[in-house]
Amino acid sequence: MLRVRAPITAATCAVAGASGSHPARAVLRLFVQAGSRRLMASESADYGKTFDKILIANRGEIACRVMKTAKKMGIKTVAVYSDADAHALHVRMADEAINIGPPPTSQSYLRADKILEAVKTSGAQAVHPGYGFLSENYHFVEELEKNGVTFIGPNAKAMFAMGDKIESKKIAKAAGVSTIPGFNGVVENSDHAVQIDTDCTLAPRRNDTECREAFRLSSAEAKSSFGDDRLLVEKFIEDPRHIEIQLIGDQHGNTLYLPERECSIQRRNQKVIEEAPSIHIDAATRKAMGEQAVALAKNVDYYSAGTCEFLVDPKRNFYFLEMNTRLQVEHPITEYITGLDLVEQMIRVAAKQKINLTQEQVGTPKGWAFESRVYAEDPEKYLPSIGRLTKYIEPTGTEGEVRCDTGIVEGSEISIYYDPMICKLCTYGETREIARHRMERALDRYVIKGVTHNIPLLRDVISHPRFAAGKLSTKFLAEEYPGGFKGAKLSETDEVKLFSAAAIMHAKRDIRNRTWLQGAGSMGSSSPSPKSWSLRVGLPDAAHKAVLVQATEDGTFRVSVDGRTVTVDPEWTLETSLYEATVDGEPGVVVQYLDPLPLGFRLQYLGTKFDVQVRSEAQADLARHMRERPKLDLTSVILSPMPGSVVSVAVKEGDEVAEGSELAVVEAMKMQNVIRAPRVGKIKKVSVKPGQSVAGDEIMIEFFPTTAAADAPASA
Repeated sequence: MLRVRAPITAATCAVAGASGSHPARAVLRLFVQAGSRRLMASESADYGKTFDKILIANRGEIACRVMKTAKKMGIKTVAVYSDADAHALHVRMADEAINIGPPPTSQSYLRADKILEAVKTSGAQAVHPGYGFLSENYHFVEELEKNGVTFIGPNAKAMFAMGDKIESKKIAKAAGVSTIPGFNGVVENSDHAVQIDTDCTLAPRRNDTECREAFRLSSAEAKSSFGDDRLLVEKFIEDPRHIEIQLIGDQHGNTLYLPERECSIQRRNQKVIEEAPSIHIDAATRKAMGEQAVALAKNVDYYSAGTCEFLVDPKRNFYFLEMNTRLQVEHPITEYITGLDLVEQMIRVAAKQKINLTQEQVGTPKGWAFESRVYAEDPEKYLPSIGRLTKYIEPTGTEGEVRCDTGIVEGSEISIYYDPMICKLCTYGETREIARHRMERALDRYVIKGVTHNIPLLRDVISHPRFAAGKLSTKFLAEEYPGGFKGAKLSETDEVKLFSAAAIMHAKRDIRNRTWLQGAGSMGSSSPSPKSWSLRVGLPDAAHKAVLVQATEDGTFRVSVDGRTVTVDPEWTLETSLYEATVDGEPGVVVQYLDPLPLGFRLQYLGTKFDVQVRSEAQADLARHMRERPKLDLTSVILSPMPGSVVSVAVKEGDEVAEGSELAVVEAMKMQNVIRAPRVGKIKKVSVKPGQSVAGDEIMIEFFPTTAAADAPASA
């Protein structure tokens, strides 16, 4: 089915958004940022002969990103979409949009035959794959070539050579690239993995059981995500940094390396925060890594954009991990520090143009950039969240300082079927510290409601003293948050700022309410609004503090929190999302107003949500006499930690299990999560089976209560 839409341009967006809130305003923002002086070349540039129309075989933010450059170059775009993405932003942005099937990726975005049919229907001359999905599928590239369609990426031969992680390591070693010692072959099974580990002493050993379980889970995730469950085993590198080299090559033998990106802040082998360049890499190491990456690319006749990933130890010894034969998720920060548009370069290369750059022009970083991957997920357990974005306000900044690459707008749905990324938030500065502070500011002003998100974790990491000092490794999150991220820890000064904000919000609302009562025809008295408020402010399950708020004639407030007095100059319109204040001369204190509570407010400060209770003295006195509501006992039920699909169930009714035993595996958004027994017990009921879909917090398994377990009938 072909659906043709009028193209969305900056001009039409401005008109559409002028009369009120409209999703097109987000599209306009993308176009404004696309013109950033740090992002890409002048709009008057001569792009030469490329293509009239390209199809983007992807969805979400990367599809929108490719379309921005295509439109800049005067190229028409074709979107493909599943039923779940019928109203997605990338569909609205495209000149044409074609439905390719049901929501599951196996029935839509991974169906090469449906993509090829869309190419033929639309008459597109070339296909940009984005990343993920079919971007590294050499069979897909071969099919395009057979049909006379250009693939905006490397050739099938190079993709085949580098796409296989095991074979690419062999090729890299033969090309003189430094590689990680290990077993150069396919690991046959879990016993083979244990034997390799024993023979080679590749990693700090814990036990064989853990090794086998890691093999099983890694194989299952690889099979689910990539359709290939083969694994390799390599030497463990102590305190490694994950650093990668961006390459761009043309079809005339020219290959250049760009300054490195550091991707050491990771969870479950997924990148969370990236930066470019790396504080750890000096000019000599950058040159050595870059030259080895170029040598590898030339060894397999690689062209287009590609990335060589390395592990780097504390002494700057580096080891090749793999080559990604596509555009990387984190490419925007490289664009920031080079001034290049990598998508433009890919399109030019695919059109057989020569790269009009030299290594000297692009080999040295210009400034510093960070990327924070904003996900719809629980920041403590890294479990995905689904739902509709009921409020969505992206941060802004001076031109070139802040960039939001996103594929969603207010009202968009975060679906169970796809990666839960909301946005790639990037900031730029002349120095690392400037760029880092701009990221803090941007995260503080990023308003997202309707789904759980990981901004609390991102904000805490960006401000962490160890991160600020650049002392990074891939173990950063595990070492700094060993029990999982629990939210920002408030210092005494932070608490004063947060409680002051809540108290001032209470005062402003009180003034508004009293003013309304005193309006014409009201039944209220004509007494003047109060100028001071005596309150008790605090967090749940914590002692509340005495807070005195005094309004002054110049619009500022004097706030005393347990005797510590500050002068606050707030900027906040009632019920709006962002409260910004200057506190004792310190500007830029930002608190997000999320929701009113019966006695207080739900606020977000330093990225973390806090339910701040605000009570009058009388209310506080009465609260001391109220009984606490009993907490719900969940010790005898196992709830699904997220919406997803049940992969396996390891127990049946009547089984006795030990604490920590595997009960089931649930998969969502390409991640498999093992659910374990929280205690010793006997299984009373199993309510799910493999292949079944489950909602978040749905009861999956029930235990006999501990007092009844001994009396339960024995299993047959």
